Amino acid sequence: MAIVSSSPVHTFCWAELCSSDWKAAKQFYQTLFNWTSIDQPIGADCFYTITQKDGVDVAAMYQMMASQQAEQIPSHWLLYIAVNNVDEMAVKATALGAEIIHGPHDVPGAGRMVMLNEPGGAVFALWQGSEHMGTQRKLETNVPYWHELASKNASKSRAFYSALFDWEVQIKPMEGMEYSLFCQHGQPIAGLMEMTEEWGDIPAHWMVYFAVANTDAMVDNVINLGGEVCVPATDIPEVGRFAVITDPSGAVFSIIQSSMGDVELA
Repeated sequence: MAIVSSSPVHTFCWAELCSSDWKAAKQFYQTLFNWTSIDQPIGADCFYTITQKDGVDVAAMYQMMASQQAEQIPSHWLLYIAVNNVDEMAVKATALGAEIIHGPHDVPGAGRMVMLNEPGGAVFALWQGSEHMGTQRKLETNVPYWHELASKNASKSRAFYSALFDWEVQIKPMEGMEYSLFCQHGQPIAGLMEMTEEWGDIPAHWMVYFAVANTDAMVDNVINLGGEVCVPATDIPEVGRFAVITDPSGAVFSIIQSSMGDVELA
């Protein structure tokens, strides 16, 4: 059982779904990943739902505000990176060309956060945990496993994140494209791919991958639960078998069956 008390600084620590249909999304993910949940009131008929695996926090979700829906903001996953000092890192990020969307501000009983739009257009958040340090299960099935940036300017993205977090970069050739690994102390913690014209008007974004025991079986479950398969189950040599999914509220995420022997089948 891969339970951790906190995530290392400058690594991904939390995944949070902003959904246009919170109830449908909650049912979908609970059934797909065998999660349970705790609903924490954050307003009139509004909840911040902590999802859990075997009673341990995994991720979260909440209902998108009506004003956001009016602006036709799609359902989406927001990914958080752990830092020691949110305010200092927010200043550093803006100096490197990022734009602050919200914060920095305190989340009572949990920590402090800021949401940023980086120079390449992808949105992410920084988290300074106090009472809540983020995801407490890693390297096992049905929890966040990998994080990947789809960028319209890979060179600009590499420069930004390397400067902000002191991440090292390893460039790996992959079937007609260059795939960048962001590393910390030599260990890969995230990936980067450049978006081509084939991506159309899809904006730059961070993608969360959930580890699964069997990608093909999970794809079948997705369809039965009302989700859609954007990219069918596909092998990545020496890495694993993945698929890209859209949940019933329109949020996109990925699943992957690792072939590297690093995921507990728990």
